[in-house]
Amino acid sequence: MRKRLAVTPVVLETHGGNGRVYERVYGDVAQGAVFEVDAAKAEVLCKQRPTWSVYQARSDVMLAEGAAAHLPVNLVDVDPYGEPWPCLDAFFRSERARAPRLAVAVNDGLRQKLRLQGGWSVGSMRAAVEKWGNAVLHERYLEVCRWKMEMLGALQGYTLTGWTGYYCGYNDDMTHYAAVLERAA
Repeated sequence: MRKRLAVTPVVLETHGGNGRVYERVYGDVAQGAVFEVDAAKAEVLCKQRPTWSVYQARSDVMLAEGAAAHLPVNLVDVDPYGEPWPCLDAFFRSERARAPRLAVAVNDGLRQKLRLQGGWSVGSMRAAVEKWGNAVLHERYLEVCRWKMEMLGALQGYTLTGWTGYYCGYNDDMTHYAAVLERAA
């Protein structure tokens, strides 16, 4: 991906875990928000990130309610153990200030279920099943992800201006992708 954020990053990390991504990538980022459901892990994240907002809660639920709306987020990092779409949907549908350029990085674990032709049972895939059919979602998942990102971004006046992605992991069941979305000034 050639586009870069030309501003100070303000990160929204939807699943903080043990804080390893922060240590390797975001350690010098002064402003951000992180979510973690596990209380012990959330406590570690609080100590690790004294200038960030740390929420011990489900990110999809709290984002839908406006959590972290006080921050001018311009980088969203989504790394659930499974599908990312509930978090992304909550972020894009919630009331909050919007950066003119937004980067989104996703570690997506939904492709395994799609390989087993379970897309029909996943609410976030309903429109994709209607568009492409259940049987091909696995092989076309990066295309589906781009399509969904374009639709979510459009809800807030964004246009997708950068995209990259690939399959990885056992049986290529993981999907990594990144998007740059921009709003007209």
